[in-house]
Amino acid sequence: MSETKQKAALWPPPEGFVPVPSQVEGIELYAPAPEEEPEETRTFKCRHCGGVIAYSATQRQLTCPYCGRTQEVDAEEVGQAAAEFEFTLETMERARYGWGEERRELVCESCGAVVAVAPDTLTSTCAFCGSNRVLARSAAGDVLRPTSLVPFVVDQRRCQAQVTEWLGRGWMHPPELRNVRALREMAGIYLPFWTFDARVRADWKAEVGTERTKRYYENGEWKTRTVIDWSWQSGRVRLPINDHLVAGTAQVSRVILRKVAPFDLHGLAEYDPGYLAGWQAKTYDVLLPQAWEIAKEEMREQAKRACYRDTGSSHVRNFRMTADFADERWRYVLLPVYLSSYRFDGRTFQVMVNGQTGKVAGQKPVAWLRVWLVIAALLSPGAFLGLAGLLTLAMGGIGVFGLVLGFILLVAGLIGAIFVFQKARASEEV
Repeated sequence: MSETKQKAALWPPPEGFVPVPSQVEGIELYAPAPEEEPEETRTFKCRHCGGVIAYSATQRQLTCPYCGRTQEVDAEEVGQAAAEFEFTLETMERARYGWGEERRELVCESCGAVVAVAPDTLTSTCAFCGSNRVLARSAAGDVLRPTSLVPFVVDQRRCQAQVTEWLGRGWMHPPELRNVRALREMAGIYLPFWTFDARVRADWKAEVGTERTKRYYENGEWKTRTVIDWSWQSGRVRLPINDHLVAGTAQVSRVILRKVAPFDLHGLAEYDPGYLAGWQAKTYDVLLPQAWEIAKEEMREQAKRACYRDTGSSHVRNFRMTADFADERWRYVLLPVYLSSYRFDGRTFQVMVNGQTGKVAGQKPVAWLRVWLVIAALLSPGAFLGLAGLLTLAMGGIGVFGLVLGFILLVAGLIGAIFVFQKARASEEV
């Protein structure tokens, strides 16, 4: 043990002092420990009757369900001017953690989804998979706090009406869908999202083809044909990207999320725990570094399409591109959705409603008997006409016309049948 360490062991620093960096080798310095600011934890009780209040999507303020009194949320709408952060260590050190209010977490043992709820919330069903194997635990305090959110605008009544109309839409689905339990169990949940800004500089090089018309002489006459002249070209594209959204959870289908989009980020408000009163909030399971890698890959695809447009030609081969990113910024936001997983005919399906616009998307079971009957109806005319034409032709009649018409109808019916089948299959497998 060195002499300095021996002295430190013999002479401990005074209580409340911590070591600080020293510019002189062998000299240890101590300074008073910085005072930690206590984390403000808020509870939401009515100022008049003491009842538990919740944020109302219709009134846009905290509302007491017992006495009807309201109070404003102490936050302002900031839109796309909401705070953004650079990818620096200092930024992460300045970031705030926790929800800023007393909450607990519900953990689904089946799918692993974790949502934060008010401590008095009583629920035993997971909105993500429909399982009733849900455990409660204390909310973790080491998760980043959102910088902003889009408050709920669509209320529960409008949500149910939208879902009822959506479930009953379409001839290929069972009519019993209107009565599924999803209508009574739509959970309002704030989902986590990361948004990214960046300036992308993409340098491309490729062989670009230019069309020209060439005349040639063949069989005693002049003809023309189109030929493509290839040449190596290069260029540079600068692409500013703002508010590129990446879902902060893998517990919901990205296909469904894309279908209920877009969210209007002009409606962003500064984060305030009051907006979460009476609502669930999903804890992010896609971390910031993972989300940034996903965003960069999607930004590269945008840059690639921009470079192809920059070539000015539809004929491109041996394309190469390098992309550099600058001024990268991020923010962590919450966006409102209603979510439910319902069971029908022994299977589980998921439905989602955009809590800002009311747009509905999800999975719906298919009445396959109806689908097969429609496919048979599409294929039958061509098959019968073709068979009749073939029999007439074999009997010495003039069945060529029927054979040709039957073939055309059969091809058209086959195209329609494939379209119907793919649409039905996609309805169940989003």
